[in-house]
Amino acid sequence: MATTPAHSLTKISEALGSVSQGSAVTEVAERLLAYFTSGEIDPGTRLPAERQLAASLGVGRSAVREALAALEILGIVVVRPGSGTYLRDGISELLPRTLSWGMMLGAPRTRELVELRNGLEMQAVQLAVERIDEEALARMSGYLDVMTKNVSNFPVFIEADAAFHREIAEGSGNQVLQELLQSIRSLLRIWVDRALTDEAHSAAALAEHTAIYEALTSRDAAAATETMQSHMDTASRRLLTEFTASQ
Repeated sequence: MATTPAHSLTKISEALGSVSQGSAVTEVAERLLAYFTSGEIDPGTRLPAERQLAASLGVGRSAVREALAALEILGIVVVRPGSGTYLRDGISELLPRTLSWGMMLGAPRTRELVELRNGLEMQAVQLAVERIDEEALARMSGYLDVMTKNVSNFPVFIEADAAFHREIAEGSGNQVLQELLQSIRSLLRIWVDRALTDEAHSAAALAEHTAIYEALTSRDAAAATETMQSHMDTASRRLLTEFTASQ
């Protein structure tokens, strides 16, 4: 990954400005996120060191460290040991107010978000049956191919899985629905990543996605609803099992 010039690191620090003394970690994180989503910093950019960020924000290094750790969990930044912290690609897809939902989700909120995600995914596929275009269906077919070839390569499988669902959300033609789903997926991403650790599970997920795709291509609303519901049921069980085990 390319090294960010020193003058650019200084510019990033200066642009952030300071926060009030005694600010919570969430305020530091929100300040960072607001800047990251402003379009003034390119995806893949290396961020200034913790000491430099802390000095610019007028807070202790521990507050910056905790904020960056929370942003990493949400998939906003990636920490590369020995190299630094980088802004992850695709950050513009996140809603800036994602953090107002809670930096670290407790059990009740996580379960509620899973329930909400399920309902929104159902709504998205029901709208997409009528609205999704052939180009989107072709891309979804491509993601199924990637999943088929990477049943045991979980990181690649998960990325293709997420892209498949994004196509459905976009195909719904409802921008608000699309953005809500993207925000919820971002908050749940760490548990989604951890929940898939078994090839039997990925093979089952592939079959579920294939059934959803076939329902969409045939414009069968009943089948689309049924197959998405089945997929959400099994995916939610895996996610909540992993979440519960981690608590």
